Amino acid sequence: MQKKGSPYGTHRVISPKGVLPQPADVVDNNMDEIYDNEVLIDVKTLNIDSASFTEIERRAEGDIEKIKEIMLGIVAKAGKHKNPWTGSGGMLIGTVEQIGENYVGDLKVGDKIATLVSLSLTPLRIDEILEVRPEIDQVDIKGKAILFQSGIYAKLPDDMPEGLALSALDVAGAPAQTAKLVKPGMKVMVIGGGGKSGLLCLYEAKKRAGVTGQVICAAGSQKSEDRARKLGLADDYFHMDATDAVGMYNKVMELTDGELCDIVINCVNIENTEMASILCTKDDGLVYFFSMATSFTKAALGAEGVGKDVTMIVGNGYTKGHAAITLQCLREHEGLRNLFAEMYA
Repeated sequence: MQKKGSPYGTHRVISPKGVLPQPADVVDNNMDEIYDNEVLIDVKTLNIDSASFTEIERRAEGDIEKIKEIMLGIVAKAGKHKNPWTGSGGMLIGTVEQIGENYVGDLKVGDKIATLVSLSLTPLRIDEILEVRPEIDQVDIKGKAILFQSGIYAKLPDDMPEGLALSALDVAGAPAQTAKLVKPGMKVMVIGGGGKSGLLCLYEAKKRAGVTGQVICAAGSQKSEDRARKLGLADDYFHMDATDAVGMYNKVMELTDGELCDIVINCVNIENTEMASILCTKDDGLVYFFSMATSFTKAALGAEGVGKDVTMIVGNGYTKGHAAITLQCLREHEGLRNLFAEMYA
């Protein structure tokens, strides 16, 4: 008889008591016995979220052994991979090893899945780090993880390599939210448009805004700009440091004939890009912060400080159908799929 678990995983919280697993400081990552509504996963690869990996790599000064040390330290202390500096996690792929007797769902032992809930709330045990791939934020490990009853997942598709599916599913919330928000004729800018989530957002924005819309790719470097341009994902392209709010504003005023954007989608992994996003949005427009480096305080007080009446959405990594929408992007656009295969698979 297995112990009874909460659907939200609160039975795994060690401290502080009474909170959910994501805000918790420490969760129980003992995998010897699982609760009655949990799924035990034999983990193959961790996909650390971009803001988190960038910060770990910076603190390790690019040294692979130090990256391993930091990651093992995080998990040893917290029982999960919640980056103490960014608060964010990532996701994983692995094989279902055991299913609790009262778990409700369509999973069976042996299924290969990607968890679509953050590593910042997922009980994780790392036995060994096998390989770190810093250029794509992926880490192969030997270890185990727990999926709670409320945890969402995607079964890995048969028509693409695991690494390819993982890299896209890691940012599935962004293109799916873009698909939901963008309407025909809108002017849309994606900041960080040459990155992984940015490219997928550009594709969805262009598809939804249509021929009467305008999609602008604001990349962080010439290389990123060229990457998006080569795939023909936008109408206009430029690269600029997104912390230069006034420079960004002037450029977007020029590109939109002074109208600014209906929607600005922020996909960058660095701090202090809130004001560029806000200034480039027209009054009554919408800013979607998918970036985990976003500061709610800077965004709220910054918008108030420049007298901007804009709706601001926090990038929720989940929206209905997000896994299907994102994998479909790769199926529909051969260039995008080839690029992802080359970079991430």
